[in-house]
Amino acid sequence: MLTTYTLRGAHCDVRGGFDMAEGLETAERIAGAVWVDLLNPTAEEERAVQDALKVEVPTREEMQEIESSSRLYKEGEVLFLTASFLYGSEEGEYGSTPITFVLAPNALITVRYATPKAFSTFAIRAQRQALPILRTPDGVMLHLFEQIVDRLADILEKTTAEMDRASQRTFRNARDAAVKANRRDADLRQALITLGQVGDITSRASDTLLGLTRILTFVGAEKATAIRKENQILIKTLVRDVRSLVEHANTMNSKAQFLLDAALGIIGMDQNGIIKTFTVASVALMPPTLVASIYGMNFKQMPELDWALGYPWALILMVISAVLPILYFKRKGWL
Repeated sequence: MLTTYTLRGAHCDVRGGFDMAEGLETAERIAGAVWVDLLNPTAEEERAVQDALKVEVPTREEMQEIESSSRLYKEGEVLFLTASFLYGSEEGEYGSTPITFVLAPNALITVRYATPKAFSTFAIRAQRQALPILRTPDGVMLHLFEQIVDRLADILEKTTAEMDRASQRTFRNARDAAVKANRRDADLRQALITLGQVGDITSRASDTLLGLTRILTFVGAEKATAIRKENQILIKTLVRDVRSLVEHANTMNSKAQFLLDAALGIIGMDQNGIIKTFTVASVALMPPTLVASIYGMNFKQMPELDWALGYPWALILMVISAVLPILYFKRKGWL
């Protein structure tokens, strides 16, 4: 889908759903836009943008290249900036998608195949605050980066809160001996799932922040020609914000790893307790089993067979032989 954002005085003119058959009108709309957003573009839409702005639009295969020289490069006065961005975290069906920013002197082109929440939020914001945001293409790009960073901060804050709740639930149940085993197992299982999601989201957020860091570094090196003077202060602000989020994400990863180790340790302790119970039971039952085996032998010459109290004697002997190991284990502190 092709969407154009054009500054009309102090207002934003948003147009989408172009009819590619109307070539001249479509070309004029694209050429006059400050921001051209391509979502799942067709070949006709890519060709229309390329013809109107005289800029090559990278294909999806080119966007998926991982080497830096294929993601960050300059052709003439046009910058091509590609990075992976986190999307879908609010729906739970999250993932990472490459997005390309083509910064030309007269327009910004974004090429994407998914919709991070920051893009839809920024589109609404651009319509409300058209004049300060859509004044220049580089300003649009930097304000869009600002929205992405804000959204990542919200995601990390939400993820931190979920991790804290999982942590409290895990350690509270570990301390509370009155918690039922089924509930405890369910809480530990949920904690492990939460920590897994935290690790996945933070790793994808870190990838996004790493991509933004590379883009800002590359743009910073080209800012004399690519970024207008009034927008250069935004780069410094974004660099500081991204750096702080990277540190926060690293701290979250460390905390998540600690909590994961703690949860696995608690599960291991529970399993050791179960194994200890079975071990004690098996050891305690070995002497009675030995007594029963002895008196279960079918020899003719066994004096106890003629005793009137032989059966009670065997039962008492088995009970004593079972109780003595248990008392010994308790004295040693193994129970």
